[in-house]
Amino acid sequence: MTDDFKYQCEQFSDIRILRYRIPEWENLPLKRKKLIYFLHQAAHSGRDIIYDQNYKHNLLIRKTLHQIWMQGPTNQQSEAYSAFQVYAKRFWFSNGFHHHYSMDKFFPECSKEDFQELIMQSDPNGFPMQDHESIADFAGRLCDLIFEKDYDQKRVSLDASHDVVQASACNFYEGLTQQEAEDFYRAKVQANPDEPISYGLNSKLIKENGAFVEKVWKSGGMYGEAIDKIIYWLELAFDVAENSKQQHAIRLLIDFYKSGDLKLFDEFSIAWLEDTESEVDFINGFIEVYGDPLGRKATFESVVMLRDEEGTKRAKTISDHAQWFENHSTTDACFKKEKVTGVTARGVHVVAESGDCSPATPIGINLPNADWIRAKHGSKSVNLSNIVDAYDAASKDSGALEEFAFSEEEVRLSKSYGTLAGNLHTDLHEIVGHGSGKLAAGVPDPAESLKIYSSTIEEARADLVALYFIMDKKLIELGLMPSLDVGKTEYNSYIRGGLMTQLVRVDIGKDLEESHMRNRQIIAKWAYEKALESDVIKKLTKEGKTYFVIQDYEKLRELFGVLLREVQRIKSEGDYDAAQKLVETYGVKIDQELHKEVKSRWEKLNIPPYSGFINPEFQCFVNENGEVERIDVSYPDDFAAQMLRYDEQFGFLSVL
Repeated sequence: MTDDFKYQCEQFSDIRILRYRIPEWENLPLKRKKLIYFLHQAAHSGRDIIYDQNYKHNLLIRKTLHQIWMQGPTNQQSEAYSAFQVYAKRFWFSNGFHHHYSMDKFFPECSKEDFQELIMQSDPNGFPMQDHESIADFAGRLCDLIFEKDYDQKRVSLDASHDVVQASACNFYEGLTQQEAEDFYRAKVQANPDEPISYGLNSKLIKENGAFVEKVWKSGGMYGEAIDKIIYWLELAFDVAENSKQQHAIRLLIDFYKSGDLKLFDEFSIAWLEDTESEVDFINGFIEVYGDPLGRKATFESVVMLRDEEGTKRAKTISDHAQWFENHSTTDACFKKEKVTGVTARGVHVVAESGDCSPATPIGINLPNADWIRAKHGSKSVNLSNIVDAYDAASKDSGALEEFAFSEEEVRLSKSYGTLAGNLHTDLHEIVGHGSGKLAAGVPDPAESLKIYSSTIEEARADLVALYFIMDKKLIELGLMPSLDVGKTEYNSYIRGGLMTQLVRVDIGKDLEESHMRNRQIIAKWAYEKALESDVIKKLTKEGKTYFVIQDYEKLRELFGVLLREVQRIKSEGDYDAAQKLVETYGVKIDQELHKEVKSRWEKLNIPPYSGFINPEFQCFVNENGEVERIDVSYPDDFAAQMLRYDEQFGFLSVL
């Protein structure tokens, strides 16, 4: 690895493609490299699952795109073929034909007829055609799916005025209404209400001939072919695990994949929590529920990671003082944990990402998600250090900061402390935010009580914890930051982002629907409106451009504390009406004139609003006895080439 490592490889549409490095790979012992390689293979073996979860025809479309790319027309200089290439890259990036962030269906920048012709000019033998189907009929069928603007247009709809199950194209429910799905899971009896099973987390719910059937994702069940490959590689990882605790966790995960038993997944989650010593860590399973409008069914994701010692020092300092943060939170005492248990945190370097974490990736993760496990056993947080480093390196000197920051002082603060402020916010959000608070006695899981608003409320709660404490002198005392200027930097960034710069990701005229975007606007807009009389935040105009400028950081912190108190109450009491009012009032609608201005200013910078990553790749050398002798890492820089390789190497699920 050299100092001139190329972080950004290409950009297309609204996306830029980056790379990340794995520090010190050459110095790792062979056994650890083998563990990483096996976990890497297990991660990518589940890649097909996220495509099918996102939309039931995604695998059919992906195989078609693959065949056109590999065995397509000889004239690859045409405008139609160029448009096809961009569409294919967008499809791979979003794990399907709905935008990874807005959830809207996107379309090729060529005509339906031109796209059909590209199919017709390709070798038909590789297309997933039905028996006795002609290439012309196949091309027509595929293009109807791809180009129909009123068909399956939203992957996840959170519009409360509609039946969100029927309005969402995600492949989690079939043949039933939102009310039927909610009633089905509400009727599930919990054998132990203190340790509730996350019913529905790993299944598709369908209605056949008037009866409800759950198609469980397990070996021998739905997605069984891919899950069997995951199990195969996890078995190899088990043999080279670092210690008995890691082996125990891997064995439980294998047993869960074999059985589909969600109690085993809880046991795995607890065992994973208890493994705090391993240098190599991993996430693999059905984890986050943002892809389900009801916040119940989880998408497949996997991350393989190596401990980052420097990042771990910062994270550990925060986790070691988790009880202090809980005690000094502004939330009502009755919703605080009397004893914060098992909060562990570390900085990590990502080695591989798959499923819902790739190509677009988080920068921090806190798991498990089950509230009862958090309360009884704690949580584990990771900050993805090398991902953050890659973002920072690729964004240097982009001009965005100078465009949206009001003053030279704002710019100076950001350049001096922006990276540290962002890392601290992420750590506080993941370690303290998601790990804090408790539900009132008898209140069901937020997916049931808060329904479509549960994810937004949870993200707002975690962000508010981070915002409240990042302006606390305790962080200076702990040696986590040199001064409150770090907190001020994060406040400036958050208000700019929540009220302005995140809007570049939304089409003019659209509402906010993604949970994280709603959360950020709720906090920023609520604080701005509550602070109008006292001018805590001023809306200013300079040279025809709008800015939001913080006048009093301490008063803003107090406002964040007030909102944190209310958001925790909403979650703890399962107050659906209050959640709905908060989200719909502050988190959905956009100031249209400001939106147009922000989009115009951003477009002049020529910076794609979204980023994702090409993964490192590994080459395993085996001797004549079948023993692994060496594993090398490389850093490819061709996004399409990697996606095509993944299609072929990890395409385990049937298309038809």
